Amino acid sequence: MAYKDLREYIKSLEATGGLLRVKIPVNSELEIAEISNRVTRSNGPALLFENVSGSKYPVLINTFGSLEKMSHALGVEKLDDIAKRIEEIIKPKMPDSFFGKVRSIPKLYKTFRSFKPKDVNNGVCQEIVTKNYFSLDEFPILKYYPKDGGKYITLPLVITRDPETNVRNVGMYRMQVFDGQTCGMHWHPHKDGARHFQKAEKLGRRLAVAVAVGSDTATTYAATAPLPPDIDEFIFAGFLKGEPVELVKCKTIDLEVPANSEIILEGYIEPGERRVEGPFGDHTGHYSLPDKFPVFHLTCITHRKDPIYHTVSTGIPPVEDNFLGKATERIFLPLVKLTIPEIVDMNLPLEGGFHNIVIFSIKKTYAWQAHKIMHAVWGLGQMMFSKIIIIVDDDINISSISDVLWNLGNNIDPERDIVTAKGPADILDFSSLKEGFGSKIGIDATRKFPKELDGRQWPEKISQKKEIIELVEKRWKEYGFK
Repeated sequence: MAYKDLREYIKSLEATGGLLRVKIPVNSELEIAEISNRVTRSNGPALLFENVSGSKYPVLINTFGSLEKMSHALGVEKLDDIAKRIEEIIKPKMPDSFFGKVRSIPKLYKTFRSFKPKDVNNGVCQEIVTKNYFSLDEFPILKYYPKDGGKYITLPLVITRDPETNVRNVGMYRMQVFDGQTCGMHWHPHKDGARHFQKAEKLGRRLAVAVAVGSDTATTYAATAPLPPDIDEFIFAGFLKGEPVELVKCKTIDLEVPANSEIILEGYIEPGERRVEGPFGDHTGHYSLPDKFPVFHLTCITHRKDPIYHTVSTGIPPVEDNFLGKATERIFLPLVKLTIPEIVDMNLPLEGGFHNIVIFSIKKTYAWQAHKIMHAVWGLGQMMFSKIIIIVDDDINISSISDVLWNLGNNIDPERDIVTAKGPADILDFSSLKEGFGSKIGIDATRKFPKELDGRQWPEKISQKKEIIELVEKRWKEYGFK
């Protein structure tokens, strides 16, 4: 099911008991974030705060705070259902040869592009247009943690165009509110939005930027997805929704925005201008350090008549934004397997904060195969940031950390099975050797072939007879157990 806008999703949540309306007065500074984090950790409902001190608009949070909510937000029973749609495009049989894989990728691109966005003349996001005397202070933007540098917009769809190619990008980069008309734009050098600004800066031009808050949930997720530069995030959102995203022209800049959004911020970034942004309580569970980032200047604010401010919480896992990463893990698994076909499954544990820990199960067919896969993963897009890779056999349930640790303890000789490497690191990794560069570790926790054991045999894993297991299950209550 595709949701036409955020409000239709709210109705769906409420109809299934997945939304709590909080009517008592609450504060956007620290209080809402603490409530939301507690609710996420107890697998509680999405929250709509209807009485936020100092603002006439409500705050919506914890809409993505579990695998079930992520599935609901994307209109599927399970996130793997979306992965199956992608598999069906690149199959019927996953290509075995290199050239077969290459041929299947254009087919995927062609399918995505059939969901090209639709331009419309007007949208609810422009019911109210303010070009003068506007201020971000009218919105209930949150401060999340005591030492944050200020209030932060954490769920913005940041829209830019490459000044040379005119290719659009939709990214999600946190924005610290400096005052009513300016924000920090926290994008890292490898992000497409940052590259657009770098090009504009070299040309001595302003970069037009639009920010959408509160679009439909599929479009919001798409802004976080690790897509290739030539795939428009609005096209991918259309694929997720099963229908094109409707876009409307901005009022003061030459960009288009989702017509169904709650709030639109129009503006620009000036070449050469930087301002200190941070600290911020990030998904690493620590405050990211202050640094200089470009400054976003507003030229216009448009919004629905009674907009809902949509946001997401960050911090020590598990928190809401971790589940956006889990959605990416499930949805993009077929594309990882397309490149590395031995991979059976992938798990990015919440505790790993997206990049720190990655677990793979593989169909092992030859000695030292896990070593090959580690290096292949480090060469695969944003997987290059994977700090710890653990590889186990395909009969291991990698969603069970207990099973993974049991294999890790039993199946490795540290000297033989641990690989280290150096390469790009996540900018937010404060423990790396240098900013943006660090070391990584790969652990081969698979069962070993004789060639890997200097001719010795690997012992057989304990297992019970099938008929005994069935007998015990059948007679379980007869033994006196409930």
